[in-house]
Amino acid sequence: MRIRPTAFTFGLIIYFFTALFYDYTNTGSTQIMENIIYNELIIRGFSVDVGVVYANEKNLKGSYTKTAKEIDFVASKGSKKVYIQSALALPDEAKTEQELRPFSLTGDSFPKIIVRRDIRKKWYDDNGVLNIGLSEFLLDEDSI
Repeated sequence: MRIRPTAFTFGLIIYFFTALFYDYTNTGSTQIMENIIYNELIIRGFSVDVGVVYANEKNLKGSYTKTAKEIDFVASKGSKKVYIQSALALPDEAKTEQELRPFSLTGDSFPKIIVRRDIRKKWYDDNGVLNIGLSEFLLDEDSI
């Protein structure tokens, strides 16, 4: 079933878009941004899933345990597949590592994207991950 955009739908999108950028809500900005990205992917015709990858990490006792890492969106359309993380900002190395770690565990070469609120121009990092601002992601249909 495909939902067709109506004036009401566009009104809601504009409301959420405004709330995200002007931060009218003190909490929930991350969830609002994820909802915007999800809706955009659906509008573009992708099927969207949440990805889970596993890593063996050393715990406090010195033994290794299997931990699950989440990829916010695994978007698929035909044979095309894209991994997408959503981040309001990546202010330090720890937060950057938290967002990039699941990408390194996928073990494949599908495109990987971090959609961020804190940047204006898109760029690729040393690992080939596209960092793109939310507004550019929404306005450029070729961003994926």
